[in-house]
Amino acid sequence: MKVINLHRDENKTIQQAIVHNRQAQRILYEKYSPKMLSVCRQYVKDVQHAEDVMITAFMKVFTNLGRYENKGSFEGWIRRIMIHECIDFLRVKKNFISHDAIDVLSDGQEISLETTDFSVDDIQYLIDNLPDGCRTVFNLYAVEGYKHQEIAKMLNINEGTSKSQLAHARKLLQNKINLLKANENGTE
Repeated sequence: MKVINLHRDENKTIQQAIVHNRQAQRILYEKYSPKMLSVCRQYVKDVQHAEDVMITAFMKVFTNLGRYENKGSFEGWIRRIMIHECIDFLRVKKNFISHDAIDVLSDGQEISLETTDFSVDDIQYLIDNLPDGCRTVFNLYAVEGYKHQEIAKMLNINEGTSKSQLAHARKLLQNKINLLKANENGTE
């Protein structure tokens, strides 16, 4: 009877992938690509473009694998590369952050994004329909947990622009959620 290892030693697989072992690279790709496609999909609403971005990012992962220092999780390291590649894609697309003045909510009030009545797909659809700049800042702040200072540096924008993009995204999402709730209740 042959014993099959269910849990591969990830560090060994990473070391093999560093020396361009295609099987090791395939193992890493198959393990992480579903999660990383979800990450790319948060920033790039077209699934085919998100797949292209993910594949390009994986090429960067494999090219720079020797730079991974075993500090933090390997998945987190890959995730950062994916996010940066998504941002690069959006920059090239030229449909990125609008530098027009967007009013920050002056009362400092948080917009409540109550999502209990909606599925994850509904919420993803609403986020997908945000302008690229708002969607990117919203994802970096609300999903990834970056601070405005980090987002500003990452996107090469002012910290105030990051804050206003987030406020605008929240306002747009809240309006869309209210509209959906009104439609569901038959009041609209």
